[in-house]
Amino acid sequence: MKTFLAAVLLTMSAFATANAGPLDRPEGAIVLTVTGNIGNTNASGAATFDLAMLEALPGRTATMETPWTTGPTTFEGPRLEAVIAAAGGHGKRLLVKALNDYTAEIPFEDATAFETILAVKMNGAPMSVRDKGPLFLIYPFDKNPELYNEKYFSRSVWQIREIEVVD
Repeated sequence: MKTFLAAVLLTMSAFATANAGPLDRPEGAIVLTVTGNIGNTNASGAATFDLAMLEALPGRTATMETPWTTGPTTFEGPRLEAVIAAAGGHGKRLLVKALNDYTAEIPFEDATAFETILAVKMNGAPMSVRDKGPLFLIYPFDKNPELYNEKYFSRSVWQIREIEVVD
């Protein structure tokens, strides 16, 4: 048991160390900006990410049914927790903002308690703005069927452009 606990703590420490400090600057088009209570920046007061940066973060691929798709659909992308950690985010809430200025307030715990995905691909293909892209916040409906309700549907923002970390 002590060995297992030590391994978990070492892994957590390595993850935190790997995500500490300034971020590399995006080489491609910026698809996400993280602002607010963050410690790691690569732009004026913000952490900006291109698709390659997001895809390099720890992620998840999951196949599930959603209210917005027909039949089983596969989503792929970094875990929201990894994105917030890369930005050095700390707070109590996340304000997830879409291209059309729709904003959903999400408890910070949704990033850490659930395996939420900041999906960059749907059925293996990058998502266009027309098809809910470039980023779509997906809750783990496949692992937690109790999340399949209006409360979490309203938090499942698509066409995401910014996440603000707030107290």
